[in-house]
Amino acid sequence: MALLYYKTYRNNQSDEWVAFIHGAGGSSSIWFRQIKSFKSQFNVLLIDLRGHGKSQEAFQRYFSNDHSFENISKDIIEVLDHLKIEKAHFVGISLGTIIIRTLCEIAPERVQTLILGGAVTRLNVRSKFLVAVGNALKRFVPFMWLYRLFAWIIMPKKRNAESRDLFIGQAKRVCQHEFMKWFKLTNNINPLLKYFNEKETTAPTLYLMGDEDYMFLPQVLKLVSHHKNAWLNILDNCGHVCNVEQPDEFNKLSIAFIRTHSLS
Repeated sequence: MALLYYKTYRNNQSDEWVAFIHGAGGSSSIWFRQIKSFKSQFNVLLIDLRGHGKSQEAFQRYFSNDHSFENISKDIIEVLDHLKIEKAHFVGISLGTIIIRTLCEIAPERVQTLILGGAVTRLNVRSKFLVAVGNALKRFVPFMWLYRLFAWIIMPKKRNAESRDLFIGQAKRVCQHEFMKWFKLTNNINPLLKYFNEKETTAPTLYLMGDEDYMFLPQVLKLVSHHKNAWLNILDNCGHVCNVEQPDEFNKLSIAFIRTHSLS
């Protein structure tokens, strides 16, 4: 069986695992400012999703099932099974938050907590328009043009420059054919997000959002107001990719949340 590329950092003092899931167009390298803090306290699992990072070759060779949030989540479960990890805390960013929320739906027994950074919980009018434009132009415009446009719209400020450049740099490594498969996922995203909004997960869930994440923060505020098992921290002077822009605060809040809901 072919597996996604993964990397582990073992901590002999802990039985807890923390699995990091990146977003579309990225790779596990997006978590470079989390590794040191987390590996000092937990076992850490980094995964490159299908078609991304070092999983590109494995995907082209072995994966033939359709791109869906469920199948992508099952790819992650296969890695957990291979490593004999029964349960983990999951940390996701951007589109990765939808993937781990899906994983929580299909295998809730594998999820101890969810930490959702820059969470995508509902598309507003502007993001729906972006998706529609992307779908209309994807066959005619190089995908990197679209990705750059999206990155600038989602992360427009000067202080978002590092996050924006990081995401664009990672996306350059994804082939156009693969990008199109992931982009097609957005066609059916709203019914799934509506379901997640209506059905709360039993896993304790922490939302970490930048105060300048204007496309997605308003929707998270609404969701948290009626989900009893969800908490929200808003990070100041921060955009969409909060683990890169405010890593110290992101790490501190995430680790405290995991400690609160630790098995031990």
